[in-house]
Amino acid sequence: MTVLVAGAGPAGARLAIRLAQAGEQVMLVDPLSDPHRNAYSSAAVPMRDVLQLGIPNDCWGSRWNGWQLHDPEGMTHQWWANDALGVVLDFGRLRAALWEQACRAGVHLISGCRVALEQLQDDCATVELRSGRSASERRTVRWLVDATGSQRILLRQAGVPVETREDPLLKGEGVEWLLQADDRRSAPWRDRLSFFLGSRWVSHGYGWVFPMDQHRLKVGICRLPPPLSGRGDALGSSLRRLIQHCDLDSLPVLDRHGGLVSSTVRRDQSMGRGALIAVGDAAGTCNLLGGEGLRHALRSSDLLADVMSDERAHPQKRDALISHYSSRLRQRLGWRWGISGRLARRTWWGLDAPRADRRMLRLIEGLSRQAGAEDLSQLLFDYRFERYGPRLLPYLI
Repeated sequence: MTVLVAGAGPAGARLAIRLAQAGEQVMLVDPLSDPHRNAYSSAAVPMRDVLQLGIPNDCWGSRWNGWQLHDPEGMTHQWWANDALGVVLDFGRLRAALWEQACRAGVHLISGCRVALEQLQDDCATVELRSGRSASERRTVRWLVDATGSQRILLRQAGVPVETREDPLLKGEGVEWLLQADDRRSAPWRDRLSFFLGSRWVSHGYGWVFPMDQHRLKVGICRLPPPLSGRGDALGSSLRRLIQHCDLDSLPVLDRHGGLVSSTVRRDQSMGRGALIAVGDAAGTCNLLGGEGLRHALRSSDLLADVMSDERAHPQKRDALISHYSSRLRQRLGWRWGISGRLARRTWWGLDAPRADRRMLRLIEGLSRQAGAEDLSQLLFDYRFERYGPRLLPYLI
């Protein structure tokens, strides 16, 4: 095998597919045995990105053409567009589709198995594959890709710094339940993305309700507290209060899942070392302002596949290739990425008191008066803050 990808989420699976299609021998390894388990991403994606990334229609859970924000005082603000602004993906179906596509492309997929780094060199890496069903085995590969998400398992095992003192990781945690509603109970949440902003809902974070097909609803919360702060209420308790407030507490729970998110503001961390390189959330592609990163993770896979294909045709030093990949990824994310990270840090760290609630309320009221649904999408998905500069200034200071 020439490439081993550890982690078969969207980023790892897409990279494996691209490399196999380019003629590489690829092994894709994931600890899950079922792609539908731990479907941890809420996966709201703008329609433009859905089409550009070629995400199959049968992975779309629902379309949405509106925004619904519940402010710190409990008031509801709505924005609507005539056409669909995006889709909520069925994450389990997306991962299953990628696994199937990987196998068709010739990828050697191993599920229910973990990867542990044993030795890392400039031109190869030796790993141990650990499975509960069989004895472990060792493999030596030309490239080892860390696609283990925010845990960055292989980077940490290799001693690669994932943050710096000047650019520390912003860390958060989230939990989401999938509820089964009916036509009447799902109606207030249909065709829109609903968010709950303010410390009365979630201290240092936010809540959401996203629609799915068959009248299912994704209800979740994410919290990004400042370092060394108290943990506050348990995530599960905060989520139950939100579900109760939405009058959804009597609905059957189909699934419970959660996960960690982390990224840096300046993105100065290393993307790898020697034969080890990171992709997706392990490469810091989760944007913490809206807690979303799936589309960025997929694009990082496409970019890394191109860079690795160039290396195959024109061999060069690994450190130079990793530096080139890091530079191209930073360029791809754009200068607004750093601003959105600063906004996330300022907003979520400080959202725990009445003063912060009042500031959030003024911002939402300003958007209600001057912004349309498309403007809100550009603000939250494209990080186009220019027209809102004076109102966002308090969050940047």
